[in-house]
This record gives sequence, C-alpha cells and structure tokens, in this order.
Amino acid sequence: MRRYETVFILDPDLGEEVRNQRYDKVKEIITAYKGTMIEFDDWGVRKLAYDIRKKTRGQYIRLDYCGDGTLVSELERNFRLDDKFLKFMTIILGEDVNPEDVIAEKEQAETAAAEAAAEAEKAEGETAEAPAEEAAAPAAEEKAEEAVEPETKEEE
Repeated sequence: MRRYETVFILDPDLGEEVRNQRYDKVKEIITAYKGTMIEFDDWGVRKLAYDIRKKTRGQYIRLDYCGDGTLVSELERNFRLDDKFLKFMTIILGEDVNPEDVIAEKEQAETAAAEAAAEAEKAEGETAEAPAEEAAAPAAEEKAEEAVEPETKEEE
C-alpha cells in the first residue's frame, strides 16, 4: 500500500452543508476503495496565486491517506466531474507502508509535540519570573551602596 497526500481547492462560496457533503463523499471514496484516512486537514479559505474560474479565493483541504492507484484514480475522476473542485494535486509520500504504523507514528509525533509545548510553556513561565528577580537584585544593591556612601563622606 502507498501513502499519498492530496491537496484540493474547493469553491469558497459553497455553504457549510454543501462543503460537508463534498468532504463526506471524498471520505466515502477512500473507505470504499479500501484506503485508510490518516489526516483530513482543512486549511481554510485563502487567497489564490491567480484567478481560477474567476475566483480569487479558495477553500484549501489536505488529505493524508494510504491506498492504491485505483483509489487515487477514482478520487481524481470525481474531482474532475464536480465543478466545485477548482484544483487538485496528489503526490506519493511513501511506498509499501503499513497504515497502522503510520497512524501510530502520527500519534507519537502529536504526543511529543504536546509535551514539547508544555515544557516550552513551563520554561517561559520560569524565565518570566527570573528577569523580575534579577531586576530587583541590582536595585537592592544600588540602595545598599547609597546607604554606605553618605557614611563614608561624613568620615572625611
């Protein structure tokens, strides 16, 4: 089984219900052709680099899935038939992959990213406290020096 990534652009003027129907149709095709959906990533509406069918914006969607060539052919055939799909592109991410391994790998990466974010947040909190303490220490030293200086002047 191969791992694929497909990015497609939908008409941005579609209603939420119609857009969800298109999403469901794509997901149904993947399951019907014995594919495994790894990730369905909605990037939202973005400005296009150039006008496509007189549209300046488009709804970007990224699919990460495992399957075979017939699955990709069927997906792209459906994209061509439906005029609400403005553009699409499919690339191969890997050959001879096991979908369960890919999903487990993705979950491990998400867990590691969450842990790193938590550590960064914790470190950020510690560094925010440290400058306040460091700023307070020189101020205290200056006050101590000022208190000592007048006494030395009196002795002279």
